[in-house]
Amino acid sequence: MNFDVLEKNLLNKGYDVKIFSTGEEAVDYLNEQIDETSVGFGGSGTLDQLGLYDVLKTHNDVVWHWKEEPNKARRDAMTTAIYMSSVNAIAETGEIVNMDGNGNRVASTLFGHEKVYFVIGKNKVTKTYEDAVWRVRNVASPKRAQQMHKKTPCAKRADKCYDCASPERICRGMVTLFGPMMMGSAEVILIEEDYGN
Repeated sequence: MNFDVLEKNLLNKGYDVKIFSTGEEAVDYLNEQIDETSVGFGGSGTLDQLGLYDVLKTHNDVVWHWKEEPNKARRDAMTTAIYMSSVNAIAETGEIVNMDGNGNRVASTLFGHEKVYFVIGKNKVTKTYEDAVWRVRNVASPKRAQQMHKKTPCAKRADKCYDCASPERICRGMVTLFGPMMMGSAEVILIEEDYGN
């Protein structure tokens, strides 16, 4: 994992990039940047571990389906000025890959917000785009399915994707960002610690 290479590639693609040694430093930065505005959160163990919702909620209108009535919060989060997400994987070459079950998170990283922040621990970084796709399917998604107590083949051992047809399957749509979308702006926050699956 090489943050210098990743940072260069992300900058070349048009992202804003900040690198922090610790999650606490990243939270302090985001708390300064995001003030008196509306903020939507996508489902994310990283954001939850960082405690970012509680910090931002003190001076912003924050919406997160993990903390509120899920269906309404998912819809409301799609209309906020700022959107917070992590990723399931990011390649050193700069591609961001996310898997989703309901689609609200991947949709919000594509359209509708003034700015999207991607908050990423070092464990999410892979060497190549192909490695990133593999990680999403065989590491991040099975671990999340297990945490959610889903009745899927991958959740039993959280070991790999079985490409199942289970009605409880959570990996239903995978999106790759080859660069920031043309409307709005996107900033990648890289943390030199492990966060999320």
